[in-house]
Amino acid sequence: MEITGKIIAALEPRSGVSQRTGSTWKVQEFVIETHEQYPRKCCFEVFGEDRLQQFNIQVGEELIVSFDIDAREWTGNDGRQRWTNQLRAWRVVRPSEMAAAPAGNSAAA
Repeated sequence: MEITGKIIAALEPRSGVSQRTGSTWKVQEFVIETHEQYPRKCCFEVFGEDRLQQFNIQVGEELIVSFDIDAREWTGNDGRQRWTNQLRAWRVVRPSEMAAAPAGNSAAA
């Protein structure tokens, strides 16, 4: 899926160590706002220090974000089962990069 809009917030990065593999990890969440008649806000996350550096997302930027949706189950303090959705970005494109990309070979006849 894709969403296009302006980054309005960048939350503090979180990091830790995987209990399963012992590897370190880093994740950061960003909020994007669409430009529709009734703007929507969406919080997505970028997982991995390499992707965080590669994407280099800044507040105020216009972006096209490709993401996957997944749901996670957890049990609240009251013992009730709950679900939460997770939006994980796997590609970030700046509209200016798309405009600068060559549109193909258009040779005049």
